[in-house]
Amino acid sequence: MKIRKLLVANRGEISLRIIRSVKEMGIQTVAVFSEADRESPHVLAADQAVCIGAAQASASYLCMDKIIQVAKDLQVDAIHPGYGFLSENAEFAEKVTAAGITFVGPSAESIAIMGSKLQAKKAVSAYGIPLVPGTDKPIEEVAHAKEIAAHIGYPILIKASAGGGGKGMRIVRNAQEFDDQMARATSEARSAFGDPAVFIEKYIESPKHIEIQLLGDQHGNMVYLFERECSIQRRHQKVIEEAPSPILTPQIRTKMGDAAILVGKSCNYYGAGTVEFLVDKNLDFYFLEMNTRLQVEHPVTECITGLDLVKEQVKIAEGDLLSVTQEELHINGHAIEARIYAEDPENQFLPDTGTLVTYAPPKGPGIRVDDGFEEGMQIPIYYDPMIAKLTVHAQTRELAIAKMQQALTEFKITGIKTTIPFCQFVMDHPEFRSGAFTTKFVETHFDPAELQPKFSEEEMQLMAAFAVYWKELSENTPSTAPNSPIQNKPHSRWKSRKTK
Repeated sequence: MKIRKLLVANRGEISLRIIRSVKEMGIQTVAVFSEADRESPHVLAADQAVCIGAAQASASYLCMDKIIQVAKDLQVDAIHPGYGFLSENAEFAEKVTAAGITFVGPSAESIAIMGSKLQAKKAVSAYGIPLVPGTDKPIEEVAHAKEIAAHIGYPILIKASAGGGGKGMRIVRNAQEFDDQMARATSEARSAFGDPAVFIEKYIESPKHIEIQLLGDQHGNMVYLFERECSIQRRHQKVIEEAPSPILTPQIRTKMGDAAILVGKSCNYYGAGTVEFLVDKNLDFYFLEMNTRLQVEHPVTECITGLDLVKEQVKIAEGDLLSVTQEELHINGHAIEARIYAEDPENQFLPDTGTLVTYAPPKGPGIRVDDGFEEGMQIPIYYDPMIAKLTVHAQTRELAIAKMQQALTEFKITGIKTTIPFCQFVMDHPEFRSGAFTTKFVETHFDPAELQPKFSEEEMQLMAAFAVYWKELSENTPSTAPNSPIQNKPHSRWKSRKTK
């Protein structure tokens, strides 16, 4: 069935990115938005836009029935969930399908299997996929869990079965810590996912986090689009990603790709999905989880393969065969993505809010910016603090790093703290340049003090003199003066279109 009209059940940069791709396919688009996003670019970009509730996600972007009703009212053929929110919610996928609307993603059954880490481990174990040693069922008795931990050997990891993003995850380094960390993990799991079930895995010290991108059609065909290196993380969440990984050999790349396809086969997967692995210092890899959606970091894969993953998702949802075979896929150059968050890296990466007083992304060949904001907009407190994804593509890794350094320098944002200085720190660090970094990079190498600007005594005196001059000038200049340096002007695009 050909899709003629598609609703994006999401917001911000991913919603805008999906709208652009499907419009190129001749498909009409519908955006949904909360009151906080009424003037967001994704709302203006869509052919139609409907407000679905208050700013809180629980009153808008997480309201399945509201979204499906909008789709029915506007005679929508398909719903794309983006990532986050309802993208890995099996109930939502089932409800969309039951309403006679195409869900641009995998089946509800696949989402359910891979949405539970324990069910996922059970599904892939029959295919001989390497697994991290641990339990294969939820912990019911703490005493028995301690026995298992002692057998596996400390340190161990307590993980939420329905978890993700580091929530409900606790490292336990000895038996004395077990009870307290167990209580914390189950409490976090219940709060974040509504499911307190946790299990135990051996904690692999300083691994690499490498994932494989899959594409599968509804006719049983599946390919892997090589790997993404995702080891630069804070709070178990990625900040820098690249493709391909600087440490994989062609032989290990093939082994991991073949293993990822088996993971997909274990749950009859179709659509775009990502299989995540931990890789130790010996390049032995272990299945971690499968994300049954488009990943935040998918642009680096698009850069090295030349594929548009959103368009591929839509074609698969329409029932088409895969557009490429494994033999036709090749790695073209190197790509790096830096996530630009509204966070303060000098203060434990805590989120920052405020107005984008200046917002000027870099431009040029091999530079891609996925964003959902414009200069003058507010960074809301209700959602993930990501402002943009900056991706560069070059012939080699060394050239990609150089291009990213230049692009980060040219990316001008004022009014809020961002992760740009941290990303610059990473690009300059010898450990990153060597490719030998692990998920412990931030913990081992990052010192927030290194982000402090270093000025000479003469420069400090000049800045102090300028501060005194500026204070005197501002005290003697009316705030309403026509030449005041700060003027609140509405963005011209914000009034260019009406929304329902």
